[in-house]
Amino acid sequence: MTTERQWQVVENLKEVQAQVVKAVEGKREARLVAVSKYKPAEDLMYCYEAGQRHFGENYVQELVDKSEKLPRDIQWHFIGHLQSNKCKAVAGIPNLFAVETVDSSKKADALNKACVSVGRNEPLRVFVQINTSNEEAKSGTSPSDATTVCKHIIESCPQLSLQGLMTIGMFGREPAEKNPDFECLVECKKTVEAEIPGKSLELSMGMSDDFVQALEAGSTNVRVGSKIFGARKK
Repeated sequence: MTTERQWQVVENLKEVQAQVVKAVEGKREARLVAVSKYKPAEDLMYCYEAGQRHFGENYVQELVDKSEKLPRDIQWHFIGHLQSNKCKAVAGIPNLFAVETVDSSKKADALNKACVSVGRNEPLRVFVQINTSNEEAKSGTSPSDATTVCKHIIESCPQLSLQGLMTIGMFGREPAEKNPDFECLVECKKTVEAEIPGKSLELSMGMSDDFVQALEAGSTNVRVGSKIFGARKK
């Protein structure tokens, strides 16, 4: 029997999925990551039963707990700040699809070492997080250092596979025709790909309030939480 909560979550998911399809208009594929921070496993199962497979978590312990309880064909994304001492716990999740928050060569080294330690069968996908808004309180490498970190991953971290670039961007930006954080990440992608011939990078940018705008700007991976699951506790 479908509950009101299940119906609402699934309807929200369908609406977001439709907006994703419309925004890319067949120009490319785009991945929707349902961000379930603080939400119960039941909510995730509603989306899972409706066909959603990519889910994102911000906190290591919550990711570990949910990955143990929920179906093993879920593709998990870690999207929170990753501390070096938590790399082993994250790398040990068998169905981890990607870590989207590698913000330095040092962090890449720690994650690479963790993958070796836990014996992952194949390289772990990673995104390099870029601080496009240049905020001191925000993690991420500077746009000018993006190529250096990307090259380091390719050349020195055999247990990692460079998937793309990611940004969170500045909160509270007024809706506008163009978002400077998205424009910056697009430029970073062009610069890195020019320096690493043959490498094609994804762009992970856009969340509940701006994912459509991000897709229109070139995003291939959007992280949507509250638009699917509703407002979460502070």
